[in-house]
Amino acid sequence: MENFWLSLPKPAFTLAPMEDVTDTSFRQLVAEISDPRYFHVVFTEFTSTDGLCHPVGRPNVISRLKVNASEREILKKKGIRLVAQIWGANPEKFHEATKLICDEFDFDGIDINMGCPVKKIVKQGACSALIGQNNLVTEIIQATLEASDIPVSIKTRTGIKKHDTENWIGHLLTHDLAAITLHGRTQKDQSEVPADWNEIAKAVSVRDASGKAIPIHGNGDVMSVEDAVQKCKTTGADGVMVGRGIFHNPWIFNRPQPEISVKQRLDLLWRHVDLFTSTWEREKNFAILKRFFKVYTNSFHGAGKLRAQLMETGSADEVRQVLNDFIREHEIN
Repeated sequence: MENFWLSLPKPAFTLAPMEDVTDTSFRQLVAEISDPRYFHVVFTEFTSTDGLCHPVGRPNVISRLKVNASEREILKKKGIRLVAQIWGANPEKFHEATKLICDEFDFDGIDINMGCPVKKIVKQGACSALIGQNNLVTEIIQATLEASDIPVSIKTRTGIKKHDTENWIGHLLTHDLAAITLHGRTQKDQSEVPADWNEIAKAVSVRDASGKAIPIHGNGDVMSVEDAVQKCKTTGADGVMVGRGIFHNPWIFNRPQPEISVKQRLDLLWRHVDLFTSTWEREKNFAILKRFFKVYTNSFHGAGKLRAQLMETGSADEVRQVLNDFIREHEIN
């Protein structure tokens, strides 16, 4: 089995798995506007192993693993890897879900979510609740590795209520993982305090002392390629994962940053709406798109008013009409 993580450039750049964000339409959009020298791996939305293993629940969650042919084409053209992220707390279901993914899909890797801090997930004993649960974590990792014919990585945090990076990462490094992405916050921190990249440097030190070659990627508060390069230089991390930074700047995976015109912003907004609606039709609620409108409508005259109008729309046709009216009114070419 080829571990593609080992052949990525340093620093490598990845886009974080995000609920109702990193579906196939948004992944394709970001890939289209990114420089492949600074964009290497994308992840699916995180997908429940319980759901994948349940004959009734499966149709409700398997859409998270959907990959459009058009996305597949652009990722292949640019050499960007696609990883399926899964979560749960039952080793047997990790094994079954992993086998299903390997048999029925064409992903480059599988990532285990051991970092999500959302309370309803934590209450199920999953994701960041697994931090420090060493015996169960070992069972989950082994079950996933046994069922997988593609690289298995983990995304996690530095601890539950306080940083426990050395012990936690030390345990993960005892397994044959393809890569580890470490968010520089604890479960308790959520996203309310700055990410502590000193903890990521500690993880790198633990890795180096272990003699393992497992890549360590840092995550948290990355806002540009330059910022990422500096963080990797300071900490020794092999790469960075961008999460919320993509909402501030969809063109983040470029260096230098391009000058983006109002027309380019509105064209990208429409491209996103068109891709989303053509992909999902009635499978997903149109309202999901509204969280993205601010991403494209900022930093130009009339952006606030336009955004307010877009928030009142309920269909792609309505969005197109609002955009057309704005373009005519402001004589945008």
